[in-house]
Amino acid sequence: MHRSFAAALTVGAVLWSAALVAAPAILAHGPTALVPAAATVYAAAGFICHQRPERSFHIAGIQLPVCARCFGLYLSAMAGAVVGMIAAGAVPGAMRGRMILGATALPTALTFALEVLGLAHPSNMARAIAAIPLGAAGGWIFVKLLAGPAEEAVPVEGSPH
Repeated sequence: MHRSFAAALTVGAVLWSAALVAAPAILAHGPTALVPAAATVYAAAGFICHQRPERSFHIAGIQLPVCARCFGLYLSAMAGAVVGMIAAGAVPGAMRGRMILGATALPTALTFALEVLGLAHPSNMARAIAAIPLGAAGGWIFVKLLAGPAEEAVPVEGSPH
């Protein structure tokens, strides 16, 4: 049962990532019958992302539905989810999972902080690349948590059991 939830999350991540790339392509060259579907992707993405044109990638001259940072997060989360589904291995325990997410969030947090403080203006590619560790770890951890039981905590020598 849990594995089906993990599979559904993975399929959803793949479909959402495909929709992010397909939407601008449809607006640029696609059949008019699909334009409402593409517009729906933009509207849905607008609930999550600021969608600033100067901070977004473009396909065929059309802005993607999300900014470069979000695009990096989504694509890498999809990759992490796929790897989580096909690769063997234990689910990280809660503390380890939090540590992994915290560590992988550092590049995104750093680029964001530098931007907010006006100390740097990373390129769209730098924003997307900085988001990859967090997205990949998040996708992998969520799929692993849905797919199976968590790894057992290993007692530290000398601590009470």
